[in-house]
Amino acid sequence: MSGKWICTLCGWIYDPAIGDPEEGVEPGTAWEDVPEDWVCPECGATKDDFEPYEG
Repeated sequence: MSGKWICTLCGWIYDPAIGDPEEGVEPGTAWEDVPEDWVCPECGATKDDFEPYEG
């Protein structure tokens, strides 16, 4: 598995190698270590709206 996760609402992909530094998620942060209150930077979806990305 790539470790990437995709938003089922908008298709944005969380890549742990990149993280989401603008929201305080540093590069190298595994999905399970992303804070529970983090939301998709594209559409505001919660972590529950993401699924493993197999692309």
